[in-house]
Amino acid sequence: MSLVRLGLTQPGEVPRVEALAGGVSSDIVRVESAGRTYCVKRALPRLKVAAEWRAPVERNHSEAEWMRVVAEIVPGAVPRLLAEDRAAGLFAMEYLAPASHPVWKERLRDGAIDAGFAAEVGRRVARIHAATARRDEIAARFANDHVFYPIRLEAYLVATAEKHADVRDVLLGLVETTRTTKLVLVHGDVSPKNILAGSGGPVFLDAECAVYGDPAFDLAFCLNHLLLKCLWRPQWRSRYLECFGALGEAYLAGVSWEPRDVMEARTAALLPGLFLARVDGKSPVEYLIDEPARERVRRAAKPMLARAPVQLAEIAERWRSQLA
Repeated sequence: MSLVRLGLTQPGEVPRVEALAGGVSSDIVRVESAGRTYCVKRALPRLKVAAEWRAPVERNHSEAEWMRVVAEIVPGAVPRLLAEDRAAGLFAMEYLAPASHPVWKERLRDGAIDAGFAAEVGRRVARIHAATARRDEIAARFANDHVFYPIRLEAYLVATAEKHADVRDVLLGLVETTRTTKLVLVHGDVSPKNILAGSGGPVFLDAECAVYGDPAFDLAFCLNHLLLKCLWRPQWRSRYLECFGALGEAYLAGVSWEPRDVMEARTAALLPGLFLARVDGKSPVEYLIDEPARERVRRAAKPMLARAPVQLAEIAERWRSQLA
């Protein structure tokens, strides 16, 4: 048994195991054993969504490696990695209780909307990107395009292109730009559901899609969720957009590996594609279930795909106008 082999459980001991709610791509359990509590995560070959969606299980090791790298760059920004069984496709990490580390998505849902916290998310992601920029050894360690493409580019942008012939070429162009831009270590799933609000700042989870690639993907992916939240809880849309601005500005202030305006323009071009993908890709957001809301996203995204903005503030203002 992996837990015994890794020294986390004593031979003959029957640990207490509880399944945890999580994403669609892995099994995650909380284990109580030998007087300690920790989490074990194992990647699934087929993701838990309605569409057929498969990805290599070796992404579990990539996530563990991402955690090792980031722990050195921003101490406290990831849970402590306890052990890894690469052959079994699993690793163990410290358990961070919801009482002390609530999920950012839940705080946003419940009205605990803090632009300062959003800014710190942006700063930390920028620090990770800056520290790994143009480093050949990191690029070699995270040459994971065979994972990133099916689980991110194909599932989001390519799948959406198949449903929207009028913006198909633009979406496929975004795929190509993202696929071929190799600048920093990318998390691949910087989403409020994967960020804990700890007393020491944001803690990042679920880096299964980690790849050496385009930093614009991480920034656009996270900002996209703040736009979508405006439809989830419309009474707080101005506060979500305040977080959008704070996160984007804090991130861009840390860009050192390329001109800031180049990075911002690439992000602003990608963001509408991801926006549309969260209603028509393989992994639509679960809280936009009514068709009028989904159509609102399409009406906002398509004009921006036809004429790409070059600044993030323009996207926020155009979305604000659409909501009004």
